[in-house]
Amino acid sequence: MVNIGNDWDKILDGEFEKEYYKNLRKFLIQEYKTQIIFPSMYDIFNALKYTAYKDVKAVILGQDPYHEPNQAHGLCFSVNRGFKKPPSLVNIFKELQNDLGIQPPDHGCLEGWAKQGVLLLNAVLTVRIGRANSHKGRGWEVFTDRVIELLNRREKPMVFLLWGANAKAKSSLITNSTFPA
Repeated sequence: MVNIGNDWDKILDGEFEKEYYKNLRKFLIQEYKTQIIFPSMYDIFNALKYTAYKDVKAVILGQDPYHEPNQAHGLCFSVNRGFKKPPSLVNIFKELQNDLGIQPPDHGCLEGWAKQGVLLLNAVLTVRIGRANSHKGRGWEVFTDRVIELLNRREKPMVFLLWGANAKAKSSLITNSTFPA
């Protein structure tokens, strides 16, 4: 059903056959047929595609995808090259510059971070155009809870950064005391 293309396929084996995901999939099929949904259906799982389970060093958990055209591409807070950086990403870059002296790039694409082990995951992976949180409560939270639970089981330490109310609500899933959150 879903092919991520790395070790997440085996780790999430069976997840896509569960009833909640089947219902979510039916909902998404209808949404993509009748509405404008972000990201593209081909980009929904980019966070997992770009950052294999074994490679995760940090998790940045956002709320839901950007809901305006030419923004969401499956990595939280990231936009494709050539498109304007949203205010939330500008603020992230300002913090990096102020705290660590890191100069912001001239683009907002965070694929490089993902390929270096930063899992850029939203709590909800899809959204309707112009309607933040429009897919909240449809099943994505169950899926992303599972991803966090699986990461929490790892012995290899990682850092969790939870940005946004929906993301912070997942802090109770991070019980491994070796992981700073």
